[in-house]
Amino acid sequence: GALIGLICLSWLFLIVALLIKLEDPKGPVFFKQVRVGKDGKEFYMYKFRSMVTNAEELLDSLLHLNETTGAMFKMRNDPRVTKVGKFIRKTSIDELPQLWNVLKGEMSLVGPRPPLPREVAQYTEYDKQRLLVTPGCTGLWQVSGRSSLGFKDMVELDLMYIEKRTIFYDIKIILKTIKVIFCRENAY
Repeated sequence: GALIGLICLSWLFLIVALLIKLEDPKGPVFFKQVRVGKDGKEFYMYKFRSMVTNAEELLDSLLHLNETTGAMFKMRNDPRVTKVGKFIRKTSIDELPQLWNVLKGEMSLVGPRPPLPREVAQYTEYDKQRLLVTPGCTGLWQVSGRSSLGFKDMVELDLMYIEKRTIFYDIKIILKTIKVIFCRENAY
């Protein structure tokens, strides 16, 4: 599925890369970040860059503006997000390079979102159950409210997914993901 996606969407990759370079010619097209996968194994997750190049350095000055609960950081009008970034985040196009992570076996098409190491450092033993399966590009949390849900809700939805997962459940979540992308609700 990932290989087919990469081939079929190569035209979109090209357009997005061009738009990112037009807005910020000096910055990279892709953003890679260490994430925590199955059994706590770290890997680099890839995305289209949707923020200014020094976004990670600016994070500390914004932590007090966090709009979600728990170990995550979410901010509706994050000043680090570029103009192109706003669009590709709202449509989840920024996530498409993760198909490369799926191809490498680090991620699955469906599963819990891979957290950052700094988030996992705040996890309870209960929260760490999210790390029992391969993380996914999309999952139950993303199709159930995305950024409008807090950390506890995300953990509960991920654990519900882990308990109920089947190929048919994954297909249902993928179809819901397509619907969510076109509705563009609760994405920031």
